[in-house]
Formats: sequence, C-alpha cells, structure tokens
Amino acid sequence: MKLSTRGRYGVRLMFDLALNFGKGPIPLKDIAKRQDISEHYLEQLVAPLRRAGMVTSIRGAQGGYELSKRPEEITVGDIIRVLEGPIAPVECAGENTPYESSCKRADKCVARLIWERLRDSITSLLDSITLADMCEDAGKLSEKRDNYMYYI
Repeated sequence: MKLSTRGRYGVRLMFDLALNFGKGPIPLKDIAKRQDISEHYLEQLVAPLRRAGMVTSIRGAQGGYELSKRPEEITVGDIIRVLEGPIAPVECAGENTPYESSCKRADKCVARLIWERLRDSITSLLDSITLADMCEDAGKLSEKRDNYMYYI
C-alpha cells in the first residue's frame, strides 16, 4: 500500500497545526514554508479537512487555520481517511465493504483473509498515533540533535 502526497502532506499539515496549537490561527503560507509544501497544494488539502471538522478557518489579516480539536483527539488514521479514503490494501478488504458486493469469490477467498489482517494491522497502527504523539516524538528527535557534542 502506498500513500499519495495527499495523505503524506496532509499529515504534515496537521502536525504543523498541532505544534502551534493554542497560538491562534496559522496562515497557510507559514506552514508551506516550514513544511516545504506548495501553499496552493495545502489549500487543496485543508478544504476536506475543514469539511470533516478537523480544522477551522479564520478570515482576515490575522487569519489562518487551527485545529478544531485538541491534538490528543485527532489520529493519523482520521487524517488519512479524510484525504485518502478508506484504509484498505485491496478493494475487497475495505473497512466497510460488504463481502457480497466486493467480489463474487469473497466468501471462499483465502487471500482476502490476509488482506483483511493487513488492513486491521495498518488501521490499528494509524489509529493509535495522535497528533500529540507526533509532537512528543518531534521533541525527542530535536533533543537528540541538540545533545551532540562536536569536537574539532
């Protein structure tokens, strides 16, 4: 399974908003600069996230975007589902795909059991990681970088 840039960049967008949670609205141009993503592309990503109730937009000179919920309440799985659709390695093993409608062999397909287990593993992982977890991990990474001692 390969995520598109929509999912990958969307997670980075939401991560940036989580890092700045509580600081007021963040302009997309600032996020674009920090995350090295086109502002135009971020505009395309933020629209479905806003419709899904994950971000709110504030208009005006001091406007921008902010998370609609606390970072602890938004998972990576939530973001991926909004931007990529259902999490499934193959169509017949979708999260809400009825057996009968996906394939005429669904009731006797052993491979489908593998794809469902793979889907469940991916879903479990993505749903276990919140934006707050990502912020915490980012802090740990920056601490490691800051603890190096360089000798010449």
